[in-house]
Amino acid sequence: MRRVGGWGRWLALGALVAICFSGFPSTAIAYGPGSGEGDQPPGPGGNSDGKGNISATVGAVVYDLSKNGSGTSVGTLTSTTTWTPPACYYAPKYNPDELQAYLEPIWEAGSTGYEWDAEQRDRYVNGHPYKDFNKDKAGKGYWWDSYVTHGREGDPGALDCTKPIFWVDTGDNPPADIPEAVTPEILAQLAYNEIRVPSKDVSLAPAGTTKVNLPTWAWLDQATFRPVSVTARIDALGMWATTTATPVSLKIEPGTSDAVTYPASGVCEFDNGSVGEKYTAGDADKTPPCGVKYLRSSGNGSYQLKATITWNISWTGSDGGGTHDLAPGSFGRSQDVIVQEIQSVNR
Repeated sequence: MRRVGGWGRWLALGALVAICFSGFPSTAIAYGPGSGEGDQPPGPGGNSDGKGNISATVGAVVYDLSKNGSGTSVGTLTSTTTWTPPACYYAPKYNPDELQAYLEPIWEAGSTGYEWDAEQRDRYVNGHPYKDFNKDKAGKGYWWDSYVTHGREGDPGALDCTKPIFWVDTGDNPPADIPEAVTPEILAQLAYNEIRVPSKDVSLAPAGTTKVNLPTWAWLDQATFRPVSVTARIDALGMWATTTATPVSLKIEPGTSDAVTYPASGVCEFDNGSVGEKYTAGDADKTPPCGVKYLRSSGNGSYQLKATITWNISWTGSDGGGTHDLAPGSFGRSQDVIVQEIQSVNR
């Protein structure tokens, strides 16, 4: 077995702690281990106002979920590309007193070995390069450490942030050799990870049971599918980003190759918040703008019609750079469709 030492040893322990915390109900605040050094730090913490907002200290990410999708049928977006939000990132976590309160019990326990403890004391206390936890800079900056993205605690990428805790003066940028240091774009990506979009069975006509070779109309209404957004911010930095998901298309997969979709691609575009057209009396001889025609009976069972909605993702942030795009996301669900043969009467 490969021996894990140094920061990696504490990083693995920190990831375990994060996994333990992931079993609690979902909150609006992102907690993550430090560079793996044991338990959650005393600094970041939060209190809910009961409306999806969490107040936090130091650099924990706070999410405004008031414009997010809600209800029992919402789901998480899956990127339509190979892109994923970061599994870990760096942000402010401690003031000087908090870092001291966090590290000294670890050193005193002696579980990390004398040599390791001495190296850490040298780094943070003895002036190589920091002296006395930077107490002379209290109120003029923060100690930065790593966080694990909510929901990614078991991801191997959660162990990629291996830099030791470092200091950043207020107003300064973090070191250039730490690409995982939080930015408005990273906040936008973290907000993407928290977006929840609605899901609903496609309305069909005929509903539930249709006939072979009979065009079946499909549509979704505007009231259910509207843009949703999540704002992520770090108050200590005055940094924020709002990520918005806007529905753009519905893809219909009939659940069998013995079917024809309308349009032929099976992709129906949203128009003013709705997709397709509701069937009305007199449409029987028309071709549905969005729908399906089954060519074979489902027998004693049913076909699983899958409806997947694609959402375009954009963000704005405190960088003042306007609107930016992220990878589109999708979320779908399946529903039963019974297809029967058209019965004929023999005379």
